[in-house]
Amino acid sequence: MASQRRQMMQSHQSWTDDLPLCQMCGVGTAPNCTYGPDGKDTQSHPNEDGHFRGEEGCFLYGVFNGFDGSRVSSFVSQCLTAELLLGQLKSTHTDSDVRRILSQAFDVVEKSYFETIGDALAEKATIISQLPEGVSFHQLSPQSQKLSERLKDLEQEVSGGATAVVALIHNNKLYIANVGTNRALLCKSTSDGQNQVIQIGRPHTTENEDELQRLAGLGLDVSGLRQAALIAGQSSTRRIGDYRVKYNYTDIDLLSAAKNKPIIAEPEIQASQSLEGVTGFLLLMSEGLIKALESAHGPEQANQEMVAMVAAELAQQGSLEAVAQSVVERVKRLHHDVYASGRQRASHCSRHEDMTLLIRTLNYTLADGALTPTQGGRIYPVSVPYSNCPSSTSKTSVTLSLVMPSQGGTLTNGTNTASTLEEGTPTHTPGQSPTTTLHSTNNQTTQSSSSSSGDGGSLFSQAVQPDETGRVPPYVDFTQFYRLWGSDHGDFLGTQGLSLVTVALR
Repeated sequence: MASQRRQMMQSHQSWTDDLPLCQMCGVGTAPNCTYGPDGKDTQSHPNEDGHFRGEEGCFLYGVFNGFDGSRVSSFVSQCLTAELLLGQLKSTHTDSDVRRILSQAFDVVEKSYFETIGDALAEKATIISQLPEGVSFHQLSPQSQKLSERLKDLEQEVSGGATAVVALIHNNKLYIANVGTNRALLCKSTSDGQNQVIQIGRPHTTENEDELQRLAGLGLDVSGLRQAALIAGQSSTRRIGDYRVKYNYTDIDLLSAAKNKPIIAEPEIQASQSLEGVTGFLLLMSEGLIKALESAHGPEQANQEMVAMVAAELAQQGSLEAVAQSVVERVKRLHHDVYASGRQRASHCSRHEDMTLLIRTLNYTLADGALTPTQGGRIYPVSVPYSNCPSSTSKTSVTLSLVMPSQGGTLTNGTNTASTLEEGTPTHTPGQSPTTTLHSTNNQTTQSSSSSSGDGGSLFSQAVQPDETGRVPPYVDFTQFYRLWGSDHGDFLGTQGLSLVTVALR
């Protein structure tokens, strides 16, 4: 069996090639990038991310962030699908059954991976025992030099690992299984017409107090782990593969005192969420995508900005593949623009890792694709009174995604090619009443967006009379726009902000 798995890893064939792909999701990717002094970007290594999206009685999606090669992420994307979509899950299974099957699948896949490199690890140990210690390569005999070269090849063959975030939709319930530092966001409209953005789970790093308690229980020095941040070159405290921290952890200073394996592949599986009547979308993101956006704009608004970008693209694109790719390209441009600007956060943006975004819609209607993809620039929210009925007396505030391009240009909702904000393009869920800004949250707690309704009539529902100069009173609230733009650009907004942003009635 191990030899069959090795052959499969070396070929381009997948165990799950014949499984149908889910048509309700799209994937966007971008390779890693390092910027040179001249601003040009170069790729440091081949793309190491992986993903899958399959359906066979249920729906399964995954995004994998590989490191030190793509072997593990590729292996896991194939084998995890085989462990979950080939009849293992039944409609009669309870929540506890599903959680148990998910956890077992991760365990089986990692053990299977280590089986595939078992012979290489054994050969590596044999060669190490044959080479003299403390002797440089040039001082070795020709035979020992050959062994040393072979050792390097073996090390490259067995090195590497991956983190994973997996979403399973079974019996119309959503399960998220996370190992490491990728992220899952669920955006949905509630019964009262408000939007919610939920970050499902937390990354497994030394900033996660639950993880630190787990490691402390194994006898490790928590303060040392917190100070080091990285463990064997990675920030994750849970990962798949990476034999160094699984079998040789006693040779690593930070981990040597552990009573048992400290770095594990056991997934943290969040409580199932019913998708009955849910309208919205699910996002699975690799660490590289998250870090690129956080490096450019800080971590505080990252979830909110990501959802706003996806919503803006969903309102314009007719293909989920195009939506996902456009969002990834936008993050890539944002990251580059911040580096090129030389501003405060430029030092955080000299490089980014591979980026992957998977979008799964939930009863969400796509646009007809007549509009062009949006261009670069950061999304800033502005609040506009909205009523979808000219005779209505209700007033609801809707947030439009206003994009500020990096270099001048007239601003519009989602693009920088026109001169006016159009009422027909608010980023709200089709079939639902518009709502205001989406607030991202952690730890499965939810903060809803706030809608205001009441009497008095909306400015959109009443004829607005021009003054003596032929102009109408302002009706767009730029308060939050000014706050975010000002935090990024300091006093620049105070002197030029009003001339940068114009909204016209026609």
